[in-house]
Amino acid sequence: MLQQHFSDPLKLKTKKIIFEDVFIAHDSGTLEQLKELSSKRRMIEESINERSSITMAVAREMSGGSTLQCEQDLQKLEKYLPLLENFIHQVNMVSDSSRMLQWTSELRISWSSALTSSSFFSFLGQKFFQIDSLLFELSMMLFLNGALLREWAFELLSKDLVQSATLFRRAAGVYHYLANEVLPSLQPALPPERPPEVTSSVCSIVSLICLAEAQAVITMKSEEKGNTQSLLAKLHYGVVQLLDEATVILHSVTEDRKDISARFVEFISFSKVIHELRSNVYRAESLKADGQIGVAIGALRKALLTAQINLQGNESWRLVLNQEADKLTRMLEKYEHENDFVWHDKIPAQYESPISEGTRIVKFIPYHPQRWERALSFIM
Repeated sequence: MLQQHFSDPLKLKTKKIIFEDVFIAHDSGTLEQLKELSSKRRMIEESINERSSITMAVAREMSGGSTLQCEQDLQKLEKYLPLLENFIHQVNMVSDSSRMLQWTSELRISWSSALTSSSFFSFLGQKFFQIDSLLFELSMMLFLNGALLREWAFELLSKDLVQSATLFRRAAGVYHYLANEVLPSLQPALPPERPPEVTSSVCSIVSLICLAEAQAVITMKSEEKGNTQSLLAKLHYGVVQLLDEATVILHSVTEDRKDISARFVEFISFSKVIHELRSNVYRAESLKADGQIGVAIGALRKALLTAQINLQGNESWRLVLNQEADKLTRMLEKYEHENDFVWHDKIPAQYESPISEGTRIVKFIPYHPQRWERALSFIM
């Protein structure tokens, strides 16, 4: 799952917003806070739109020495989100005002999507979705926050597996919060044409993907420690179970919406098959060690059939899947040869093979929003 990085959730773009040009401040303090809100957002805009004029050296200094773009952007979000949370809170206090609704509309909050099949470039440029709700802005920023945490987790894979797993769990917590605490309130404001990122079901799927990735990292750590084949088989199958949950939700989503990215769908399927294969390899080793080589051969045959059915989609993913299938094939041939000449153990039919068992040991780390409480006053 982690050999091929699926970075699409990070590929969001947005259009410029200047809060003080739309919302009329009643006093200088409110005006300064609106300008600060715009300034903090502009830093994020320029970074994700790849239009920043800041040099790498300056960016590193501003971020306290970090050389990772994702970590630098997370620091920018950490400064913007509490201001945005407070702004939304203050606006909601006078939400009945028609003037406030008009100003929100004039902001023209626009974001592209990273998970829709219809977000490709056209002669008019990238497709943007405009939704006149401050919760749309909050939702997309939180989605970006989760994507950046996930990207940072990938960056740390070769350096610190424990920290990497923690970041995946934090990302899962952000998406869980988004799906369950923010997006239900946004639904009444959503038009029929909307990005998948602002639907609770899609965010629940991404949360499960992050959990599966966290479990995959922990499984890698367990492999380094030399844990038993039986445990490793169960840990890999725990990843499969998490992705099974995501797949069930995905099927309900694609029945209603036909614009979900094919790469997104393929990634979930690919990741599930990879870990199912790895689980069966460890499971076969464990069964053979227990003197059940026939059952081990049955499990390997079933796993190989699953791999052959799923050899499609992205070329780089197919390459990884082929490598795993080749490893499994060599193992199967070795076991069959040993069984023919030594053990003569009965090989069960596929439907007779025992059901795989999974062990899930990861939970998301809850996301707790921060709000800088500052009073705002507007001329109504």
